[in-house]
Amino acid sequence: MSTSTVSATSAAPKKGGGRRKLTLPWILLIVAGALALVSLVRLISGANDITSVGQVAGALELAVPIGLAGLGGLWAERAGVVNIGLEGMLILGTWFGAWGGYQWGPWVGVLIGVLGGALGGLLHAVITVTFNVNHIVSGVAINILALGFTQYLSTFTFDKAPGGSSKQSPRIDPITDITIPGVSDGLATLQGKHWFLVSDLAGLLGGLVTNLSLLTVVALLLIPGTWWVLWRTSFGLRLRSCGENPVAAESLGVNVYKYKYIAVTVSGGLAGLGGAFLAIVATGIYQEGQTGGQGYIGLAAMIFGNWMPGGMALGAGLFGFTSSLKLRGGGENVHAMLLLLAILLVLVVVWQLYKRKYVQAAVAAVCSAGLFAWYGLTSEVPSQFVDAAPYVTTLLVLALSAQRLRMPKADGLPYRKGQGK
Repeated sequence: MSTSTVSATSAAPKKGGGRRKLTLPWILLIVAGALALVSLVRLISGANDITSVGQVAGALELAVPIGLAGLGGLWAERAGVVNIGLEGMLILGTWFGAWGGYQWGPWVGVLIGVLGGALGGLLHAVITVTFNVNHIVSGVAINILALGFTQYLSTFTFDKAPGGSSKQSPRIDPITDITIPGVSDGLATLQGKHWFLVSDLAGLLGGLVTNLSLLTVVALLLIPGTWWVLWRTSFGLRLRSCGENPVAAESLGVNVYKYKYIAVTVSGGLAGLGGAFLAIVATGIYQEGQTGGQGYIGLAAMIFGNWMPGGMALGAGLFGFTSSLKLRGGGENVHAMLLLLAILLVLVVVWQLYKRKYVQAAVAAVCSAGLFAWYGLTSEVPSQFVDAAPYVTTLLVLALSAQRLRMPKADGLPYRKGQGK
């Protein structure tokens, strides 16, 4: 296919205008504003742990498997294949990663985990691309099969291994962590001063240079790597054309089946890498059920990010941060988030009034007043709400971002070679 032809088509002006893309200065300004708001909430609430080095490091560790699953979903859906089977591919990655890791070392385990997830992706591609089965049905089937398959394998592998059982693997050797001497200690000291904004920025940077696993670095590099491959190469242009208009792509010489197969297999491999991270880095052991629905949350992060790598990463970071709040400080940290949500809703009220959407502004004002009252009348939130906070965040984020989403036009639609003739 001619790259210039597709480029010219995609560059044509859209009728009715459209949303302007955020530039890097605006993104940095938004991030700085969000950090300042969190810092203000920390000072008011006294919950100093919400931007500590440990909190940021914990959030990053929890966000990586979610982000890798979301990145996998992005690859598949940009080629037009819905991948509900990310959870199952994540499960395959945990089992195969642990199986290879305890026998031959952690890095071999990572490779085998990627292969395990890629096999799940390849199966999904065969079912959906070749046999044209409904993508949702195929994904759900893969989730069920992956769970049962790994449970079966554990009964005659881990169950016979020293220190293992039918529900968990033996301990896996850790992957090397990186800590930058001097910088890490200096940032931790600065964060401990609890100064407005300065200490919060130090905590954020400190979490990125303290006990950082090499596999985390690999995962972070995959985000700009995916953006470059899909948006800056002819290969990526052809792949994305399969998710927008496969009939037009075929008419220009693109082998649509090939690109869909590649995308879904890579999707499974990325999810498998997330599973290997869970087993080898996050816990150091395979445990039955340890994914805990993170494949689905990764799919939600991808949707929140509008099928873009950067937005997906922000979504994964948000979910990881919320989950980390639950693990560190529990009720006190989540209680501080009530104040943050109330202030954010005040900003929503102002924006809706500016847009002259008075009904939406009124609803946001009522919700904000309720959160302010909840925060002022209590000193902590119930433990049940703390446990549900990551999932409530998922629902809220998807509900608030639904109006600005734009999925690939042919995502999930059946395709047969030559159907446009």
